[in-house]
Amino acid sequence: MSQQGYVAAPPYSQAQPGIGGYQGGFGAPPAQPLYGHYGGPPQGFNAPPAGMMKSPPTSPAGMPPSPVSSQYNPSVQQNGAHPQRYASPSAASPPYGQPSHSVYNSMASPAPPTQQLANQMSAMNLGSYAPGAMQSQPLPPTSSVAQQHFQTPAPAMGQPQMHPAPQAPHMASQNQMSPPQSPLTNMLASGQPTGGQSMAGPPMGGQSMAGPPMGGQSMAGPPMGGQSMTGPPMAGMNMPFPGPPPSGQGAFQQHGTGPAAPSGYPQQSVAGQFGGLMSGPQPGMSGGFPGTPGGLAGPPQKKLDPDSIPSTTQVIEDDKARLGGHVFSTNMRGQVPPLVTTDFTVQDQGNASPRFIRCTTYSLPCTAELAKQCQVPLASIIKPFAKLPKNETPLYVVNHGETGPIRCNRCKAYMCPYMQFIDGGRRYQCSFCNCVSEVPVFYFQHLDHMGRRVDFYERPELSQGSYEFVATLDYCKNNKPPNPPAYIFMIDVSYTNIKSGLVKLVCDELKSLLEKLPREDGAEASAIKVGFVTYNKVLHFYNVKSALAQPQMMVVSDVAEMFVPLLDGFLVNYQDSRAVIYNLLDQIPDMFADTNESETVFAPVIQAGVEAFKAAECSGKLFIFHSSMPTAEAPGKLKNRDDKKLVNTDKEKTLFQPQKGVYEQLSKDCVAQGCCVDLFLFPSQYLDLASMADVPSHTGGSVYKYNNFQVATDGEHFLRDLRKALQKSLGFDAVMRVRTSTGFRATDFFGAIYMNNTTDVEMAAVDCDKAVTVEFKHDDTLSEESGAFMQCALLYTTISGQRRLRIHNLSLNCTSQLSELYKCCETDSLINFFAKSAYRAILNQPVKNVRDILVNQTAHMLACYRKNCASPSAASQLILPDSMKVFPVYMNSLMKTAPLVGSTELSTDDRAHQRLSVMAMGVEDSQLQLYPRLIPLHNMDVGSEAVPDPVRCSEERLSDSGLFLLENGHSIFLWLGQASPPDLIQSLFNAPSLAHLQQEHMFTLPELDNPLSKKVRAIISELLEQRPNSMKLQIVRQRDKPEMLFRQFLVEDKGLHGGASYMDFLCYVHREIRQLLT
Repeated sequence: MSQQGYVAAPPYSQAQPGIGGYQGGFGAPPAQPLYGHYGGPPQGFNAPPAGMMKSPPTSPAGMPPSPVSSQYNPSVQQNGAHPQRYASPSAASPPYGQPSHSVYNSMASPAPPTQQLANQMSAMNLGSYAPGAMQSQPLPPTSSVAQQHFQTPAPAMGQPQMHPAPQAPHMASQNQMSPPQSPLTNMLASGQPTGGQSMAGPPMGGQSMAGPPMGGQSMAGPPMGGQSMTGPPMAGMNMPFPGPPPSGQGAFQQHGTGPAAPSGYPQQSVAGQFGGLMSGPQPGMSGGFPGTPGGLAGPPQKKLDPDSIPSTTQVIEDDKARLGGHVFSTNMRGQVPPLVTTDFTVQDQGNASPRFIRCTTYSLPCTAELAKQCQVPLASIIKPFAKLPKNETPLYVVNHGETGPIRCNRCKAYMCPYMQFIDGGRRYQCSFCNCVSEVPVFYFQHLDHMGRRVDFYERPELSQGSYEFVATLDYCKNNKPPNPPAYIFMIDVSYTNIKSGLVKLVCDELKSLLEKLPREDGAEASAIKVGFVTYNKVLHFYNVKSALAQPQMMVVSDVAEMFVPLLDGFLVNYQDSRAVIYNLLDQIPDMFADTNESETVFAPVIQAGVEAFKAAECSGKLFIFHSSMPTAEAPGKLKNRDDKKLVNTDKEKTLFQPQKGVYEQLSKDCVAQGCCVDLFLFPSQYLDLASMADVPSHTGGSVYKYNNFQVATDGEHFLRDLRKALQKSLGFDAVMRVRTSTGFRATDFFGAIYMNNTTDVEMAAVDCDKAVTVEFKHDDTLSEESGAFMQCALLYTTISGQRRLRIHNLSLNCTSQLSELYKCCETDSLINFFAKSAYRAILNQPVKNVRDILVNQTAHMLACYRKNCASPSAASQLILPDSMKVFPVYMNSLMKTAPLVGSTELSTDDRAHQRLSVMAMGVEDSQLQLYPRLIPLHNMDVGSEAVPDPVRCSEERLSDSGLFLLENGHSIFLWLGQASPPDLIQSLFNAPSLAHLQQEHMFTLPELDNPLSKKVRAIISELLEQRPNSMKLQIVRQRDKPEMLFRQFLVEDKGLHGGASYMDFLCYVHREIRQLLT
């Protein structure tokens, strides 16, 4: 970490005994310096010893700071008073002036070429920011959270404590250009904040209140004083702190002035009333204390008013109130759309709808330097097949006949609204590469007085942001039109699946489901062909030709050299062969009813599908229903490599990596043939999901997982997934390319995709829920006048077998003002990008490094805003850009997700599954995953159509007498407070009280004829309808054991498996920001 001349001092960089949570804290220096990028080679310096101090102002720029004390120096008390933690500057420098020396020195070695996570923190050259920038530019609205006496560490020791002047938090009166900020200032508990939102602010320093105990102990409350802590405070010590309280009412004590605390504890540094005995593990916050069972007794302790920190639900409600129900016209460059959670109608007028493309910011920085300085990643999340609501026009299809789409001669961009027609309409200039091309004779049209073509509104490719072209034979394999795609159903008929009833369930469902295969609008029947395979150690293919009276079975036992034993009669039209298929589906469960075969193969099954599509010269999709690790002798045989001892070590990454060899080659073959794999897994133990899901995750497929499957409780849940998967609209054998105007280019792609080279994104299939996240980097300066353009072109085969090009265009603004960039950011898109880049990074780096990088980048983005865009205010205030004020909630939630937590209690397969499912998510789905909806049902109006407004995702919002519904797109819970009124329980369950609920009540709501029951069931079925995946309803009673599952989704609280509460994380980030700024 030393290349910047900034070394995290002991409070943040040293693991300390007794402080658990994110093991070892967020901040310990990783094995390689943080400021590279994910996966890059280590850079110049090695990280300094963990206990090293911040460099004293005397160390020359560019040099690593001299080690003042090493972690193992016996003369320094490990966690006691560090007598001189920060060298005191000669005079207290004002928070916003130029620091006395460049805090960040330049890098010792050049950054690696392929910087992946937005040029890691490399260029936050805070020392060289223009000091006058604050007055010179209009400012976006900001929300600030005051952090005076209660949640941040003391200012750098040795500087006088800065008390804000009364008007400091709100300077709009002096700086005419800045719109009002909304500071949450340090008022008296009941007072009104000066300017901005009114709320009960946190108490002043010496005021007594039932707050959390202070002085270094870890509680759900924010950390206090200048205590030494590793990262966000975590619980784990439950004994009184020795050492007398420091003097002074509520003031922070400078280290070294009071009596030293005994070694091993942070010195207490807050007024006496807060410093008393530390309470034990906090009741109700189970799992916060590593190694202690979650206590579930008693309400949580009173702590700082959580209403004073930015609320996600509030931001969502405000956006709905402002933009809900409105029409969003895409006729302006760089418009920031409503949030994904807001219901609005899009009118395409020249830019793609935000349903197809969303961006992390709609104003790109003009230069690479500006991008480095702010650290905001530049990315788009593209969902090429997004579903459009019924009231929006579907995409127009343009057919230019034999000549095909019109394209730029040089860069091959497709005709779009950004092309400039010149020379009376005879030529056009490409907006992507500026090349001038002739207009083909058939396409010529005169220009009007504005220089626009007279047929502007008649041609979708000139007036719309999204449209399709019919592709010519040049765009087809071997220059011949493709055949319609096929679906093959491959059922594992080993002992487990037969005994659980799964095989019968699938066969029965397919009878009705095959009637609903997707078809083109207006088509009588689906053009998709179907085929059937069953397998255990060998594969059984079925001939279901319509001429047969009975289906015929052919067995292939040579799984090493897979081939398809029949061509004619394997893939058939469902309508023609319906009788034979019905016959087969009736027979399969009986045929294998007495099987004892428990071993299965897996790779040969996929291979068989690829071979079948090859023989039929078509693309398609495999639906595989599989239950256990493939252990039979065959290619792709797997062995158990689940090793909990690897968690939190450098080798943890191997748990997420697929086993090399067979599956890699298989992915390649699948993509080349346009064979997408949807995998339905029914495991009862570890099955190496990381390897088995490798093919689905590279072919645009999905992985569904049902642990310990039982037909009674999971059957309906699984069938909902199967129905959705089978009926989705999708394109096959797809190739996507993203073109950009000069000055920037697409450098990195994340999704369920395959990349053979650096530009072509290949997907065996792409459906309406799959998104590809694309990162951009500068290769030149962008111009504010002309802006920036991108065009996403997707070549694919429709479900009826037509080759088409789907084009999405988007124009963005460019700016040289950081405040403009921050104003146009979108938190939901940013967090989608961070989730995907972090989830990819854990394949090559220790999970802990990845967490550190996430925290650092969060602090850098916010520190840069604070330094360059916020109006001056006390250093103790946390000031957040309005567009990113809830970014810390999402970031903290991301760091508590299973893949990033590093807890041995979590199943390796579940972690791998979540990692892969997020990689293909669009912005809506990742937003919901990271901030679930918690909906109160006990006080809703059963007569109204509307779903009640969600509340914040925290235990504090639950009430003993309440009913709450929680959903995150993958899980759905109905939580029953222990004091729920009997009439509510009677209406919902037909049982007199909570105590009468039996186990069978815990997965379904009975259909009862009363308003409450109808309303609750209507809400649940509407949610199940909206989400891309089915969710299994789990009904949990307060303080029952299954409630633990529910609690892990309360993302504002402490994590069940480690991880800070939102309040603590915000304090921690604030501390990091202040450290960057001083």
